[in-house]
Amino acid sequence: MRWRRSEKRPKWFRSAKRLGRTEDDVFRFKNLRSPQRRVSHKYKGLKTFKVKKWREPEPLVDVFRENDRIIVVTELKGFKRENIKVLAEKQRLTLTARAQGRKYSKSLNLPEAVIPEATRITYKNGVLEIQMKKAIEEKKQLNKVAG
Repeated sequence: MRWRRSEKRPKWFRSAKRLGRTEDDVFRFKNLRSPQRRVSHKYKGLKTFKVKKWREPEPLVDVFRENDRIIVVTELKGFKRENIKVLAEKQRLTLTARAQGRKYSKSLNLPEAVIPEATRITYKNGVLEIQMKKAIEEKKQLNKVAG
């Protein structure tokens, strides 16, 4: 059996074709140059919408705890190493980064106190890794000496 194209079309096809012709009458676009781009509809039940400005998502930050150190890994794509500042205090870490028209700052509470002088920072392929040595608390030292 050979397939042949039929000239007869179903009734729904004709009505869909007519709908395509009258599509310009249904929707009217006004003020295409304005930043808010409102659309007026022939139907009163439909609401108008506004176009929102796209925002860049915040970089991801992970904090890992090991036996003697805390590791913070964050994704900072598009920033140069010279424009990234890291400030570590007792139990607080502050990251700031700047680039052309962009800036990012984040302040983290660390799970334990750290030694700021023993901080090692590496930045490669947009990934910033900060390794900080944990501070030994005086209470733990007193218990070891007394025990």
